[in-house]
Amino acid sequence: MESMPSALPDGEPVPGDGSLPAHALDGAGDRPLGFYLHVPYCATRCGYCDFNTYTATELGGTSRERYAEQVVEEIRLARRVLGDDPRRVETVFVGGGTPTLLPAAELGRMLAAIGDEFGLAANAEITTEANPESVDAAYLGELREAGFNRVSFGMQSARAHVLRVLDRTHTPGRPEECVAEARKAGFRHVNLDLIYGTPGESDEDWRASLDAALGAGPEHISAYALIVEEGTQLARRIRRGEVPMTDDDVHADRYLIAEERLAAAGMEWYEVSNWAVAGDAAARCRHNELYWTGADWWGAGPGAHSHIGGVRWWNVKHPAAYAQALAEGRSPGAGRELLTAEDRRIERILLELRLRQGCPLPLLAPQGAEAAARAREEGLLEPGPYEEGRAVLTLRGRLLADAVVRELVD
Repeated sequence: MESMPSALPDGEPVPGDGSLPAHALDGAGDRPLGFYLHVPYCATRCGYCDFNTYTATELGGTSRERYAEQVVEEIRLARRVLGDDPRRVETVFVGGGTPTLLPAAELGRMLAAIGDEFGLAANAEITTEANPESVDAAYLGELREAGFNRVSFGMQSARAHVLRVLDRTHTPGRPEECVAEARKAGFRHVNLDLIYGTPGESDEDWRASLDAALGAGPEHISAYALIVEEGTQLARRIRRGEVPMTDDDVHADRYLIAEERLAAAGMEWYEVSNWAVAGDAAARCRHNELYWTGADWWGAGPGAHSHIGGVRWWNVKHPAAYAQALAEGRSPGAGRELLTAEDRRIERILLELRLRQGCPLPLLAPQGAEAAARAREEGLLEPGPYEEGRAVLTLRGRLLADAVVRELVD
């Protein structure tokens, strides 16, 4: 799930022309470059969603019809800002929202602009998210013809009563049909997103969802614990006592069930919440790996975040403000921060510890190194990799990943 959260951080102003400090492109040739394209439209708002998305009544005079043109303009801005950067784009990820509410030709138009301005690497990974009810076989065929080679479907659950609590509009069984349709359209790489811990979901419901997802035959499955964000419809329902709230112990049990089921089916974790076919590196989401390893990406669209060479910035949230900035020839950037060496060290620990290969122990400060030694003794870090100089989470460590990370960065 690569959607943009609704709240933006504070930061210093972004220059009107979007220019970056000179040092941002130092050593750029050694880092992959990707693009994230945010499509902020949804037909309805899911009860748990806190992403930067808008239904038709919330667009404030803007429309979907001109959205691709606006994103293309930001891609051209990226070309001007990055100057003679020779890198070809290795990954493109279109997220939302529901990108597939736009015509496939419009998504293809945005992708073509990246190719025209930067060039796409020969083996570029090109992904779009899709809701099961927003596509059909013909649409998926158009996406494949436009150059997309990976699709991620929001399945969430195979149980109707769980989908109702989440306010998902597709019916059980439709995501599996989508996988089959994607295969016929020529997609080799397919992901299914699942959510566990929904109020009213049982262990058996969760097992059924995992089995249904595996039965569809994707190369990749993401499984995320439900986070109840303040201000969402689901949070209000829980507060009113209409639905129960699950707890951390339930989440832990569901994660163990996921690991057992997915591993038995020949999938292996490569990030705490992501599994891919064992032994097939191409089955992993390379775009997400780009995020997790501190590479460079440009995020286009309202609320989208970018990172180039230690400079992070984020765009204005609302589609109307985004459109206005581009119409006036200004960067849509709302704020930015220049990461210090210490910021980047801490981020490496935060992100790399969640990966199967872990993070190098020399990254840790003395207190963090002491915490890592304790974590190894407590069975939270794998002993073999630890002796080789890497902090790698055990299964128990994955259940407590956030707590382990906090200890290692303190």
